[in-house]
This record gives sequence, C-alpha cells and structure tokens, in this order.
Amino acid sequence: MNDSPAGSRLPTDILPDSLLEKIRERAPDYDRENRFFTETLEDLKRHGYLQLAVPAECGGRGLSLLELTRVQRRLATADAAAALGSNMHLIVTAAAAFAYSQGLESARSILEEAAAGELFAFGISEGGNDLMLFDSFSSAAPTGDGGYAVSGRKIFTSLAPVWTRLVIHAKEQGGADGEDRLVFGVLERGDGIETLDDWDTHGMRATQSCTTILDNAQLQKDRVLATTIVGPDHDPLRFGIFGTFELLIAAVYCGLAERAVQVAQDIALSRRSATTGLAAADNPHLRWRIAEALNQVDGAVLQIEKLAADFDALQSGEAGPASVDHGARWYLQFSGVKARVTEAVIRAVDECVRASGGRHFSRDSELERLSRDARAAIYQPSNEESLHASYAMSLFGDIGSDR
Repeated sequence: MNDSPAGSRLPTDILPDSLLEKIRERAPDYDRENRFFTETLEDLKRHGYLQLAVPAECGGRGLSLLELTRVQRRLATADAAAALGSNMHLIVTAAAAFAYSQGLESARSILEEAAAGELFAFGISEGGNDLMLFDSFSSAAPTGDGGYAVSGRKIFTSLAPVWTRLVIHAKEQGGADGEDRLVFGVLERGDGIETLDDWDTHGMRATQSCTTILDNAQLQKDRVLATTIVGPDHDPLRFGIFGTFELLIAAVYCGLAERAVQVAQDIALSRRSATTGLAAADNPHLRWRIAEALNQVDGAVLQIEKLAADFDALQSGEAGPASVDHGARWYLQFSGVKARVTEAVIRAVDECVRASGGRHFSRDSELERLSRDARAAIYQPSNEESLHASYAMSLFGDIGSDR
C-alpha cells in the first residue's frame, strides 16, 4: 500500500504493537465493569482514528474500505468491543465518503466535521424494524422551514456516552408528493434527545450501545442529508451505509476470531497431558479443532477482502481486471458476506474453546470473553433469517406471486 498524506496506511503503523498491547490490557476491565472504553478511545483519537475514512481533500487519511477492514481486524484482536464501538464512527464516515464520491454534496459536512474531531454514531436501529435502513418507526414532522421534528426510539446506539453527532433516519408521512418518505440527517446532542443507561449485555459490553429516545429533536434544514423512498433503492447514502456497515462489522468479528485462534494456539503449545506428557498441540483431535478454526477464519477474510475491493472499485470508478460490479446483487452480496462471516466466526471461536480445556470456562479467560463477544454478531444485520429471505426473493419473487 502507498502512504497517505497523513502518514502510513499500514495497519501495523496505524495501530503499532505498543498501542495494541495497551488496548488489550484494558479490555478485561471494561468488560468486567460494564464500562465504556474511554481511555482506549482517547488513544485512538490521538492516533488519528477518527479521520481514517475521511478523504484527504477533506482533511483525513483517505483509507479505502479494504484498508479499513484490515485496520479494524487488527484492533479487534486487542479489544473487539472497542473495535465494534469505533466501527460506528468509521461506518458513518466511510459511507459519507462513498456518497460524496457519487455526487451527494450534503455528505461533505460529515467528512469535514470528522476531520475536525467530531464523533459520529448511528441512530438507525429500532426494535422490531426488520427493514432497518429501508423503513422507520420514527416520525419526521416538517417544521415549515425545511427541517423536521424527529421522534422515536433508537436501540443499539453504540458510542452512546460520547458521540457528538448522531446520524438518524425517520419517516415523513405523506410528503409533498403524497408518498411516505424517509429522511436521513444529523443531530447534535441537545434538547429532545435522551440517552438511557440500559446497556448490560452478554457480550460487547464496552460499546455501551444504549437506547436513545428522540422527542421532537430538531433536525435543521442544513443537517438533512437525503430523503429517499421507503424500500430498497440505490440512493448513494443508503447504499454506502449498508455496504460499509456489513463489511466493517464482518471485519471486526473476523479479527476477534483471529485472536481466538492465536490464544488457542498458545494454549495448545503450553498445555500438557498429565497422562502422556504430550503437548496439546500434539493431540490429533485438538490439532483438528484449531486447524478448523483457522480454516473458517481464512475463508472469512477472503470474502471480506474481495467484496471490499469491489466496493472500492465502484467508488473510485477505476475497475481493475479482477473487480466485479455486482449490479442488482450488491445488497445480497453485502448481506451474504456478513451473515456467512458471523457463522464462521462463531464456529471458529467455539472450536478454540473446545480445544482449550475447562480452565477457559472461567470469567478471567480471554477465550471466555471472546466467546461471548462473538455472539453479538447474531443480533446485527444481516442475520440468517433476513439473508435467506432476500436470497429466496431473488430466486422466486414474493410468496404467492404469479410466476
């Protein structure tokens, strides 16, 4: 890779070993105390992490999505929850960079503010809203000056204690053309926004992805990013959010699994049978389990890297001989990679746990924490149910439709 104007783009230089070790040392305490990763986030800020996805012309480091997936995999090997939390800001900025490259001028404000140090989060997820980006239970009531009063309940708002900008979507009932429209925009902390202290979960505890209540929160005219139809389309902002979300989420969990394999390898090399005196690494059954874990991880990495490279080619408009424009199948491909990586990561981590002995059922084991954190991926889109519904739709159309 070439160096960016702001310095090296290599994951090992963005996250040097010394910083990674500090982050790894803090992770157990954040998890045990159910506490936000404050100190780690400050270290990441000092290393320019908030500017990684911002194009150089807007004051950032201009990493491609492929490069971002590699950096986030590396961070996840030290603290998967911190990687998942910081992921939300990177997704917002990477999606804005894509939308801006496709001509959405309003996205530039996100990039410039991120370059200046603002911290972005998502207010998109809503309980029971299976359509996610393509519909909303939240309401956007026009205020008459081009802005909206937004009300609703957003869940899984990562970075809840510290975000300074929140990207939200809400539905305007019967807009100017009589059709419902989705409004995307940016809110700042202030009146009409309440963050609940309700994050006490099985895993990924340090993200502190608390519920956000919007009660006539004022979305100003100049903070409206886009309005779209209800339902799928190729609006550049929504497309950018969907693609960067799926691939960067997959990258975090992949990095988690890479760490699990490393931990299991170290355990197998140091653990010996009291009966035979042989290292666990010489036990054919345990060797098979850890080898299978690495097999699953390698497959996940290849899928992420291929689709991220295709996305980068689409964004730049500079398709190479190996890049593919997936056309109408982009959303399927994004969903498929994330869902398949989720299952591969859980399989890999479980194999590592099984190979490492009962000692690692204890809460002071890193493998025990990785096992819990891995399962958070089940609850983040796209899951197996939505994936198979989408693939079936592509094959057969709506249930009961004329064919």
